[in-house]
Amino acid sequence: MGTTEARDPHDPAEVARFLTGLAAVDARAERQNAEMLRGRYGRSRALPAGADLALLDAADALHEHGWGPRDVTEVVRRRLPAGRLVLAVDVLGAAAARRPRGDAATDADLADLGGTPPARDTPLVVQWSTVRGVDPDAALRAAVALVGLMRSLPALPRLGEEARPPDGVDARVLARVRGLLAKAESTEYPEEAEALSAKAQELMGRHALAQALVTPAADTGPRAAARRLWLDPPYASAKSSLVHQVAAANRCRAIGLAALDMVTVIGHATDLATVELLVTSLLVQADRAMLVADDGTVPRSRTRSFRHAFLLAYATRIGERLAAAAHEAQAQARAELGEGLLPVLAARAEVVERTVGELFPRVTRRRFSVNNGAGWAAGRAAADAASLTPGRDALATG
Repeated sequence: MGTTEARDPHDPAEVARFLTGLAAVDARAERQNAEMLRGRYGRSRALPAGADLALLDAADALHEHGWGPRDVTEVVRRRLPAGRLVLAVDVLGAAAARRPRGDAATDADLADLGGTPPARDTPLVVQWSTVRGVDPDAALRAAVALVGLMRSLPALPRLGEEARPPDGVDARVLARVRGLLAKAESTEYPEEAEALSAKAQELMGRHALAQALVTPAADTGPRAAARRLWLDPPYASAKSSLVHQVAAANRCRAIGLAALDMVTVIGHATDLATVELLVTSLLVQADRAMLVADDGTVPRSRTRSFRHAFLLAYATRIGERLAAAAHEAQAQARAELGEGLLPVLAARAEVVERTVGELFPRVTRRRFSVNNGAGWAAGRAAADAASLTPGRDALATG
């Protein structure tokens, strides 16, 4: 007699719905829910197929809600164990591969993350076991965790192609600025860091103002560009204050989302490039200066309040100095480029404000409190050491 293959009684779509309902980010619930899935479906082929469907549907929903691959991986990196990051990139790549039309920003993000589309005929949780060497039960737990995390994230404004750097920024200027900031981060001498950072700000500032005349607001489209900056904890809320200060000094607006340790910066091409480069460098310098200031004399019970106050003071003082430097740079640019610069900058500011209103129709102001005077004083002193407005003689080198 011949043999017949038994029909699998389970439906992958039903498995996906059940898994999605169970999914939770909490590590204990993750294990319990994976065990519940295994107990309900055993070794049914519908289980990995349903887990795959739940993962891809969750990734598609995030894509529709304004999340790019880099944004998703930033949250995974912060909230899940390190081994889950590469699995998340697999999910995002598989989800992108099954969409009917390509998305340049998504494809570029995936390329930056080293993502390659997994095999389309094998569920991801199976590939994680056979290709990546993950234990089958651990692969199922990872699926539960990733679905739970992705389903828990809020919708974000859709940035589209504007999330990536637009044309107009001179690559040679960027390369020189990156080199200057790298030296500023590595030097042990505050005066040298001051001169190098200031030179970087001057180069980008002058390039931005000159570029504004070459590509007036009417030629840049109805919306400004936008870019998301992710801040590493701890003290992400205090660090976001530095982003706001740097953005304001460079004709940009910064809108924070504290629950995600993320700030969206809205502005024009060269201005956004300046903000991102300068924020990255200043945060490195701030962390180094904060550790030096907190030299062990601060009581352990006061360390957190000291560092929070330090970073807020640092951001405030940097903002003051950047605002003064921006005012001086604009005055010099008007003298060199003519009065035609002012209406162009005014038009660009209007575009930025309009874009902020479209992306974030409801914005509230957040106030920070400081209850550590020593941290505040140390932060302002560190910002003075990281001054971005030395004399022109200091800027002549580097």
